[in-house]
Amino acid sequence: MRIMGLDYGSKTVGVAISDPLGITAQGIETICRKDENKLRRTCARIEELISEYEVGQIVLGLPKHMNNDIGDRARRSMEFGEMLRRRTGLEVVMWDERLTTVEAERTLIENKVRREDRKKYIDKIAAVFILQGYLDYKAGVQIQDHF
Repeated sequence: MRIMGLDYGSKTVGVAISDPLGITAQGIETICRKDENKLRRTCARIEELISEYEVGQIVLGLPKHMNNDIGDRARRSMEFGEMLRRRTGLEVVMWDERLTTVEAERTLIENKVRREDRKKYIDKIAAVFILQGYLDYKAGVQIQDHF
């Protein structure tokens, strides 16, 4: 069973998929929309990917504040997660995504991706970090601090 990772934003959704064994996450695409509330095509594309990759579970980033509070963005993500659960019938796990976009940006800079090109990749890379964090947690991988 593959797991799908999603980084839900106001105009984009970054998508990542696990390998069949649930060990690694790979970025698939960034789904774009013109308006935050126009989700029909976004959901349809996610459903296509679920079918194509035989996804059995969804991990959706939960953008909490640094003090662990739930703000407007997190509430919108939870609503989106509930909509996905109803539409797909799959379990949707909300996963703390704090600093994944910062980490994605850093990765793109380190790999010398031009500033104007980073926007194309950042949400997909953030989805990879969200999903990989969940996969590592499920596998019991110990994440060590690097000081």
